[in-house]
Amino acid sequence: MDRLTEFFQANLVLSLVFAGLTVALVYTEIARLFRGFKGITPAQLTDLINREGALVLDIRGQGEFEKGHIIGSRHLLPSQVDPEGKLLAKAKESPVVVVCAAGITASGVAGRLVKAGYKQVSILEGGIGAWQQAGLPLAKGKA
Repeated sequence: MDRLTEFFQANLVLSLVFAGLTVALVYTEIARLFRGFKGITPAQLTDLINREGALVLDIRGQGEFEKGHIIGSRHLLPSQVDPEGKLLAKAKESPVVVVCAAGITASGVAGRLVKAGYKQVSILEGGIGAWQQAGLPLAKGKA
């Protein structure tokens, strides 16, 4: 134990960086548990679409969407996602999956849906890139 204390004292900056990263990692994992939505894999998304008719919202730009999107997905920009809107109003109790390019932007939209009372909200972990890496098909053009 004395050697550990000696190491921390001799490497104060390194020790502080380590402590900061540890706190950040713990905070991130705790926040993930309480965010109200879950991340799913491409295989889980396929299952949700086939078994439960999940509504897939693609929030990428129009050009990216037209180059390739998940078959049956609906395109909305993040600013157009209205939890009380016509498209989403029917899906309050059914699965809704938000898809973006890399799985990062979708979290904000999913959080808004959860706050609006949606019960089964998910995001595609890794976004459309994960879908492509899984070798799953994409549709081209407008939905």
